[in-house]
Amino acid sequence: MSSRRILGPINRVEGDLEVQLEAEADRVVLARVNSPLFRGFEQILHGKHPNDALVYTPRICGICSVSQSVAAARALADLTGTEPAENGRLASNLILAAENMADHLTHFYLFFMPDFARDAYAGAPWHAEIAARFKTQRGTAHPEVLRARAELLHLTAILAGKWPHSLALQPGGTTRPIEPHQQARLRLVVRTFRIFLESTLFGDRLEQVVSLDSAAALESWTETHGDSDFGRFLRLADKLDLASLGRGHDRFLSYGAYDEGDRPAFATGTWQRQAAQPFDQAQITEDLSHSWTAGHPEPRHPFEGNTIPTDGQEGYSWCKAPRLAGQPMEVGALARQLVDGHPLVRALVAESGGNVRNRVIARLLELARVVPLMEDWASRIRPGEPFCSSTELPTEGKGMGLVEAARGSLGHWLRVHKGHILNYQIIAPTTWNFSPRDAADIPGPLEQALADTDVSDARGELRIQHIIRSFDPCMVCTVH
Repeated sequence: MSSRRILGPINRVEGDLEVQLEAEADRVVLARVNSPLFRGFEQILHGKHPNDALVYTPRICGICSVSQSVAAARALADLTGTEPAENGRLASNLILAAENMADHLTHFYLFFMPDFARDAYAGAPWHAEIAARFKTQRGTAHPEVLRARAELLHLTAILAGKWPHSLALQPGGTTRPIEPHQQARLRLVVRTFRIFLESTLFGDRLEQVVSLDSAAALESWTETHGDSDFGRFLRLADKLDLASLGRGHDRFLSYGAYDEGDRPAFATGTWQRQAAQPFDQAQITEDLSHSWTAGHPEPRHPFEGNTIPTDGQEGYSWCKAPRLAGQPMEVGALARQLVDGHPLVRALVAESGGNVRNRVIARLLELARVVPLMEDWASRIRPGEPFCSSTELPTEGKGMGLVEAARGSLGHWLRVHKGHILNYQIIAPTTWNFSPRDAADIPGPLEQALADTDVSDARGELRIQHIIRSFDPCMVCTVH
């Protein structure tokens, strides 16, 4: 017996999302993911001064505005051939990392874990413990996390003046130099965040979490740290077999995260067929065949693309279908840690692929890996030395800015003609993950991850939501 249902709007998702499912014999056989709100930032930017991108693009989103700022600044730096000042590079890393870590924390505590406190799980022996800790607004974790998140974001006030939508991030670095006492404050903010993670999320030193290198090591760690919030998740993931839920195409992409001058702190590349592969941005294309956008019939690189809304009936989403060498790619913390070669993540993916459990593990592992980097960057800033180098905009040219946001690979592609923006195209992380089908009818990563999900009982819709949330979607970025 076949059935069809529409899920949406889905709560605790940034923006508007609708999912259409077709099921046979109580298993999902087809999913179509719809981003139903068009916003049109690419059209807004057309004809503007190139520097206006630094004002407009952060307003694509209120929770990952720094990522958009960094991508725009890098596109302008590429256009102008500008190298950022060393202090500005370190400050940019810290500002971006603070936003990304705040997003990871928000996702785990406020978006993902509250689903397990819902009444549909009330009969489970673990439910009372999880509800007491993670229930929306009433769980004991709620005030602790909000306080830790707010304290971490003080870092952006010190380095960028405010959050979100700061104008401090520029092609040449950052515009807000700091004094020695402010550097000391930075180090205290990061240290305080480390204490929260070690005492509450992990119940262990960050370095011990980072050293976990196999499924066996993770299982052993869980036995001794099961009362930490990470331990609670791991015990829950085992009981609900979240490793069997939401497996995608198992093709992963990372642009490389955090600029270390000669290399990114987390490597650039792809992970396919259980092996690292090089990344060539020239192989990125956008397919419009199932999108409510008009224009070229064939997939094009973003430098040659456009975003023109249409009232036609042929598509089912405002989201385009980005592809790398014709293939859909999953992006996010799992992709970053796979490409960078963390042994635990590679072992888990070799065992069970990309799935709900592994996406969450990678996101929390990234918290443990990035905070020590933040400590190092804060200590290397040299007060009194330049934070921003000067730039001179050409009247003709193009530039590209690639960055890793919390949710994955974000790219801005800019073309300038006669001193004004001729074309500006953006591919956000959720554009990759929540893309519609392409001309070959290949589903996007989420659509593939939803296939074969068991919807036979009252918890079927919850399984669907666990899969959706495991990608940590940001729909306003998707449709920008």
